[in-house]
Amino acid sequence: MDKFVPSVAEALAGVRDGATILVGGFGAVGQPDLLIEGLIAQGASGLTVVANNAGYGQVGLARLLAAGRVRRLVCSYPRIPGSVIFEELYKSGRLELELVPQGTLAERLRAAGAGIPAFFTPTGAGTRLVEGKETRRLGVRDCVLEHALHGDVALIQAWRADRWGNLIYRSAGRNFNPVMAPAAALTIAQVEHTAALGELDPEAIVTPGIYVDRIVHHPAEAAHA
Repeated sequence: MDKFVPSVAEALAGVRDGATILVGGFGAVGQPDLLIEGLIAQGASGLTVVANNAGYGQVGLARLLAAGRVRRLVCSYPRIPGSVIFEELYKSGRLELELVPQGTLAERLRAAGAGIPAFFTPTGAGTRLVEGKETRRLGVRDCVLEHALHGDVALIQAWRADRWGNLIYRSAGRNFNPVMAPAAALTIAQVEHTAALGELDPEAIVTPGIYVDRIVHHPAEAAHA
């Protein structure tokens, strides 16, 4: 079994219009820019993108938004310094936004990967963020019913991978990437380094290969060029 594919185009084959795409990263850290560029070239449109941020400047996720491929964005911090593309699209009504508190976003993704349909959380109770959602009094706090957040495709970045798809991350790159990998029907990983089978320390593997379908090797020197 070898999950490495020779090109980004092959990795992204089959991504359809209207798909829900989970995009890893925390701002620019750990964001799979190579796969995002490939998605722009692939041409799928009308996408729902789930990410922590909405990109900044003219690179990565911001470029996907600027290309007009995203219909709806689900994220925690759409407005960060330099997020000019998001602001332009949202103010002009060309982009829908679902704002989700960061912890709730992570837990909705984790729930999807764990097979949990929904859960209650006190986060957001009593605010406009949860208008229309079921609320219950649990203990001494009002809690809101939040549903698992599944993706059709997850685009993630990792540090090293073996051909079975076992992944390890480096430092801050271990952010939304691990929680998104099990939450999608198709998970595609961009990795900077490869490893032979048995070379990765089992105790260091964060994402087991069972959650990864395709891998693209993007060498570290190219990633940082």
